[in-house]
Amino acid sequence: MPRARKRSADIQRLEYGSVVPYWLDLEVYTASEMRRRGSREKIRTTHRYEFHMLVCVARGTCTQWIDFEPTPCEVGSLLTLRPGQAHNLGPDEDWDGWIVLFRPEFLLPASAPAHDLKLAVDLESLAAHLHLQGDELRSVVAAIAQMQEDATIDALAEDLHALLRYQLHALLSRLRLIHGQQEARDPLNSRARQRFKRFRQTVEQCFAKWHQVAAYANQLGCTEKTLTRAAMAATGMSAKVFIASRINLEAKRLLAHTDLPVALIADKLGFDEATNFSKFFKRETACTPAEFRRRQTLKSAPLEPGL
Repeated sequence: MPRARKRSADIQRLEYGSVVPYWLDLEVYTASEMRRRGSREKIRTTHRYEFHMLVCVARGTCTQWIDFEPTPCEVGSLLTLRPGQAHNLGPDEDWDGWIVLFRPEFLLPASAPAHDLKLAVDLESLAAHLHLQGDELRSVVAAIAQMQEDATIDALAEDLHALLRYQLHALLSRLRLIHGQQEARDPLNSRARQRFKRFRQTVEQCFAKWHQVAAYANQLGCTEKTLTRAAMAATGMSAKVFIASRINLEAKRLLAHTDLPVALIADKLGFDEATNFSKFFKRETACTPAEFRRRQTLKSAPLEPGL
């Protein structure tokens, strides 16, 4: 099961690690099983992961927190958590579902050359939040349950890893197909969707050095107005607000999960002065960086090995 690194000047991350005798590079269990294994305090802790996590709600409703924002979930909700994201399962206990943990490299065969990515799934293309219904939900739940059952097979490690690897590949491919079908029904036209996708990817790479819409528009070869229209259609927010939201998110992550001084965080995020960063953060969050860090420190506690 996951184990936590001690809080330090680096981001506190939750590593993929298992307690003996579990030895596989993929783990599947239910939310109810997780609650039986660990204390309520451990489960409600916010962490950043060094692995991928799928959460599929099969019964009840809950609100989980992803990157400090509430995500309401119901039966059929499937969340994809990526390395680096902050996640909290929330206080709700009247729900159950499936949790799948795996390292990104688990999708590649051990014998594959490093440059041969043909069997890899583009994990970044997976939807952060899918809504599954009917046959979609039944097929996904059946695939996850089969992986959990097969993980107990008494077999050679190489053979069992191969089986689970291909099952995971098939599951993620199915989720991509479902997401593609849902996007095809989306009124947002294909060109605008692709433009926003490139914008989002560029923001992810450059938010710490580019704070202005003009820089992204120039990089993507379009006008600021065109970029803003694409962002509005996809997210309901302007390109300027989208950029600010990403900077603010990273600021929250650094404040909550590191001991870095505010001045150093400001520098890492591309602000010339710490005072300018503090003004930006207070405008976006309605509190100062120090106040936000203090609140998060009161909420958080390290996760013990073996949850």
